[in-house]
Amino acid sequence: METEISTQSHQSRLQDLEKRNELAMLSGGAARLAKHKQGGRLTARERLDILLDPGSFVEMDRFVTHRCENFDMASSKIPGDGVVTGYGRVNGKLIYVYSQDFTVFGGSMSRTQANKICKVMDLAQKNGAPIVGLNDSGGARIQEGVESLGGYADIFVRNTMSSGVIPQITGIMGPCAGGAVYSPSITDFVFMVKNSSYMFVTGPDVIKTVTHEDVTKEALGGAETHSQKSGVAHFACEDDKHTLLLIRELLSFLPSNNLDDSPSLPTLDRPDRICDLLNNFIPESPKKPYDMLGLINEVVDEHYFLEVHKHYAANIIVGFARMNGRSVGIVANQPQVLAGCLNIEASRKAARFIRFCDCFNIPIVSFVDVPGFLPGTDQEWNGIITHGAKLLYAYAEATVPKVTLVTRKAYGGAYIVMGSKLLRSDVNLAYPSAEIAVMGAEGAVNIIFREQIKKAKDPVAEKFRLTSEYEAKFSNPYLSAELGYTDEVIEPALTRKRIIDALEMLKNKKETLPAKKHGNIPL
Repeated sequence: METEISTQSHQSRLQDLEKRNELAMLSGGAARLAKHKQGGRLTARERLDILLDPGSFVEMDRFVTHRCENFDMASSKIPGDGVVTGYGRVNGKLIYVYSQDFTVFGGSMSRTQANKICKVMDLAQKNGAPIVGLNDSGGARIQEGVESLGGYADIFVRNTMSSGVIPQITGIMGPCAGGAVYSPSITDFVFMVKNSSYMFVTGPDVIKTVTHEDVTKEALGGAETHSQKSGVAHFACEDDKHTLLLIRELLSFLPSNNLDDSPSLPTLDRPDRICDLLNNFIPESPKKPYDMLGLINEVVDEHYFLEVHKHYAANIIVGFARMNGRSVGIVANQPQVLAGCLNIEASRKAARFIRFCDCFNIPIVSFVDVPGFLPGTDQEWNGIITHGAKLLYAYAEATVPKVTLVTRKAYGGAYIVMGSKLLRSDVNLAYPSAEIAVMGAEGAVNIIFREQIKKAKDPVAEKFRLTSEYEAKFSNPYLSAELGYTDEVIEPALTRKRIIDALEMLKNKKETLPAKKHGNIPL
């Protein structure tokens, strides 16, 4: 009899557990789930199913509910309280995750939701694993007042403490407004979904009231706005699934933490592959543009390059690739846009990317074709000096292996800033077409020989002669090579081999910075 009672007790407990799990899985209810999925949007749990390896997700705090009793909230409690948290694996690697559930109180941030998120953030830092947050929330839960704001602050502190320790990635899968935007902005990479996600500090209604500007949510803070204009978003994706698969792809290039080496994957692409295409890739005319992406794709493993910030400051290219299987960060001027000049946006974009790579032991390969900093009152008045200094600071501070290749122009201060030997780059290569000088030949001649040209019988012919002489003497890589600022002038076809040779040679590089609390980068 006792055994029979005991068995019934066990069965009832299991049935009770099953019912509680079913209730938690219903989130905000069938009707809200159906409405949420309109337009191709996925639920909080479906997003995790795509992001993580099949069967690897382990949920934590499934039965947590809020403790608010204001405004009759005590009568409305839903297990999980608007966020799904836990851990799983991406390509076998441990990842901590949280995914906000818009069907539960609009995904709004409560004290208990913040506690759940903070728990997995703490575990991620303790265990040295990346954290991915999927944001889909109407903001702070108004019924809780300052308590919900305190929850945001706790998350911000953890974002800051984890910065440079573990990779932090945010997917903006729906609304993200007010104080909620600051956690994503501290993380390393921000993904947004076109036409279904948006971020802004102040919404369209308030803006219209205060400034009388009439703007839509999409125009104010949509994926295209933040990936093209503000630079807040690093990736603008087509839909939820595309976003989650791209996050998986990005994670494959990143180590788990700042103590791990950059990851390596097997490759069938030979390290000594000759790139014959590159021998005729750089145009004969120094004024003719070319697509630097074509050069990058020719050199990297499997011709695959994951571009970051593709639509923002397109005059500079940043992203990840592999060289002989090992992850590297690529920084390159783009001659097709603004002739590859550096401006405020490009300097900020590249500096932040370089500092990320340096945090996580990812070697930096730079391809240089830069005529200078973009001139103009707009640039000067908006602080090109300070913003350009960020790029200089990032390159000089970085202790990871740094390999730089000058393909064509490298003039003046922009030459120094773009990973030159003068900023502690380890290996500096150049093509025979490289022009490493204070400025272009024509501009230099106009300054140095101004009076001589004026007095000449034929000023045009004299200017042409002097320009040709200047080009022969200075517009080449050999003076820099004579001084040791360029380690080797290479045949373009050997680009891949020489870069991989340099990276292999630098594999065990150890370099430390002077002891200090932290530097004071010109923000």
